[in-house]
Amino acid sequence: SRLPSTMVFCPSRLAWRQRSALAAVAVRHLGAQVCRGTPEGLFDNLPKAVKIVEVGPRDGLQNEPMPVPTEAKVGLIRRLVGAGLACVEATAFVSPKWVPQMADHKEVAREVNQMATAMSDPGQNNRRDAVSFPVLVPNMKGFEAALEAGVKEVAIFAAASQAFSKKNINCTIEESLERFKPVCDAADHAGVKVRGYVSCVVGCPYQGNVDADAVALLSSKLIDMGCYEISLGDTIGVGTAGKLNVVMTTHRVSDGLTD
Repeated sequence: SRLPSTMVFCPSRLAWRQRSALAAVAVRHLGAQVCRGTPEGLFDNLPKAVKIVEVGPRDGLQNEPMPVPTEAKVGLIRRLVGAGLACVEATAFVSPKWVPQMADHKEVAREVNQMATAMSDPGQNNRRDAVSFPVLVPNMKGFEAALEAGVKEVAIFAAASQAFSKKNINCTIEESLERFKPVCDAADHAGVKVRGYVSCVVGCPYQGNVDADAVALLSSKLIDMGCYEISLGDTIGVGTAGKLNVVMTTHRVSDGLTD
């Protein structure tokens, strides 16, 4: 298949406490359903494993009005890994002018690199395999800075909505892909993995509904550019099981995937 991995994530702007409460309700509801007896075959098509990419240290902190100390960010990342998470997006190599909270990206990257090295040491009691710390990069300048900092994985982002792309990063979808093409080429040359984010896969705050075919086309282009994984984002939280099923089914048809 041409699409190695596709994920769906919920908007991280939702307060962590609210997300935890919603998750707890969902788990209790699911548990109650199981206890009462589930219809035969209900869980037959569920995946055997679910990958969690925690973006709190980046997306969760970038809009905080007061500066968060570097040591607090690194401490948060350390605790998230200690809780069992194997992929934590650490920071963003963006201009401090536009995102002041991420101004310490080099320092955070240096600390998590040391963390990753220590965890991979066979002599350590807390040894952990395959823990990754991707960082967000908006362009070649960001990628070059991330590479200089020793980053092993980066994430790029595009929107399935033209209106959102123009409002959010001041360019069309195609223009955003043109920015990321050299990033993907340079990453491939340097042996750096690339994840791709697709925003507004169900709805957009400016144009309303987003066509599933547009989402699938954008995902396909990101894969062609070299992304090993695509994260489908319900950015404004309007997705339902039915709507997301249409998005995923369209991806399978578009890319010739099978369940």
